[in-house]
Amino acid sequence: MATLSEDLTFRGLVHQVTDPGVPALLDGPPVCAYTGFDPSASSLQLGNLVGVLNLVRLQQAGHRPIALAGGGTGMIGDPSGKTEERNLLHAEQLEANVAGIRAQLERFIDFEAGAVLVDNAAWLGEVALLDFLRDVGKHFTVNAMIARDSVRARLEEREQGISFTEFSYMLLQAYDFLRLFDLHGCRLQLGGSDQWGNIVSGVDLVRRTRGAEVHGLTTPLLTDEQGRKLGKTETGTIWLDAARTSPYQLFQYLLNSPDDRTGAYLRALTLLPRERIEELDASTAAAPERREAQRALARAVVALVHGETEAHAAEGAGRALFGEEIAGLDEATLLSVFAEAPATVVPRSALDGDGIPLVQALADCGLTPSRSAARTAVEQGGAYVNNRRAEGLDRRLTTADLLHDRYVVLRRGRRDHHLLKVEAGPAREPVHQANHRGPSRGDGPR
Repeated sequence: MATLSEDLTFRGLVHQVTDPGVPALLDGPPVCAYTGFDPSASSLQLGNLVGVLNLVRLQQAGHRPIALAGGGTGMIGDPSGKTEERNLLHAEQLEANVAGIRAQLERFIDFEAGAVLVDNAAWLGEVALLDFLRDVGKHFTVNAMIARDSVRARLEEREQGISFTEFSYMLLQAYDFLRLFDLHGCRLQLGGSDQWGNIVSGVDLVRRTRGAEVHGLTTPLLTDEQGRKLGKTETGTIWLDAARTSPYQLFQYLLNSPDDRTGAYLRALTLLPRERIEELDASTAAAPERREAQRALARAVVALVHGETEAHAAEGAGRALFGEEIAGLDEATLLSVFAEAPATVVPRSALDGDGIPLVQALADCGLTPSRSAARTAVEQGGAYVNNRRAEGLDRRLTTADLLHDRYVVLRRGRRDHHLLKVEAGPAREPVHQANHRGPSRGDGPR
């Protein structure tokens, strides 16, 4: 059986270590180790899952993990990886964000089995400025602080620069390590590679003030094909909160992972064993069109974040996108599936009685450029109502076609969807009319 250091190495999760003794520390007797989480929002995002699962791996190996929610440092904002000054959050918002993150961390880490959850506002909110400058600030030189990548990059941006507020951030994070060493005997800090300067500062501070040897380890930042941090998309962030990013949307995001990134995602974002990951690597190399690795990735991550039931439902919803079982989806999942599809609101009265001619509906919503083209689509078997092939030019949409008494899904061909939303009163202008591609198509033809 692989040791913890061997497992982290296999998973590509070791980017930098502060000293050669870190692997022995990981594989030795139980130690206390911590990772911090930035409460800039009330939910963690997909990239944070790497740090969360590293704490899970530590706990499974018999170590004592500490999850730190930065309610104190959140008042300042970490400049690492940022090209401009962060907006400062009010204390009430930070408190709400910390509460949201705490609830998410409790799903992964067993805090009843020795793990610790702390908020650094407990000590940063009480320390006096003069005491902090005397006891902490004197151990840092401005020369060394300027040399840190997170600071130097901002100093090179002459128009933006960096405020003293953010410049002081690394001292606060270093102080966190010192306090956790004093309170819990914490000897290891883990973080993303953009945290290297902050981690080294904490290691130095503990050594200078306590004469103790502590350690740091960073993991690589996962990125997508465009070099963006994983989970940062053109349309927004992929959150771990189901109210912000539904299980279906998370499933589809991962299902559409590029072949050359999926192996890294499987290693960092799941707890799948090495043997299974290597099997999936081989499957991608031999038959990438099957997307077996992407499907396993999506299923494993959604199950970790939202539970097995939601993972099963999300996978089923993807299959339903092109099948008649779409009628069996619950309303929330149906709306999640078509969250990015073009949609039009129509009055219920339009579907009463004889309803709307399908040919007219296809043209009016933009699925076809004209009624003539709509007739051709129907005649050639390329028009669908709720994923059932429309038969005959006399097909009309009525209230009998409604899903959950409110929706009709129109489709032309294999890829283009449109959602009709039925409401009482006059029809409103179509929305998302420029995009006729519809929802994510990870389960459809490539």
